[in-house]
Amino acid sequence: MSIFGKIKNAIFGSDAKAAEPKAAAAPVAAAPVAEVSPERAAISEVDVAARLDNIPGSDKLNWRTSIVDLMKLVQIDASYGNRKELAQELGNDDYSGSAEDNILLHKQVMNKIAEAGGIVPADLKD
Repeated sequence: MSIFGKIKNAIFGSDAKAAEPKAAAAPVAAAPVAEVSPERAAISEVDVAARLDNIPGSDKLNWRTSIVDLMKLVQIDASYGNRKELAQELGNDDYSGSAEDNILLHKQVMNKIAEAGGIVPADLKD
């Protein structure tokens, strides 16, 4: 599973895990779109900030602006190698690990979480 996929699953929980296989299987099995839609609706109602704030230890981490702290909060290794891999997954091949790159990476993750249906506060996105 991709690093972004792990972050997404940590935030969306079982809703994302349940929806992903059915969404992937839908074209092969020719399942009607209506079978996937209710689960997608459930995912779109996830308040990302509230979900992350309720994880034990969130009050001790600066997950709202730090990609390292966000990854630590959802129990993903925040090493440079993993952050670089995450950046590449999101289309940034020039990731150097600088503070600016980490800020950009955090915003990219939050934008992708919003695209996936999560409710993300505007100040956490671009």
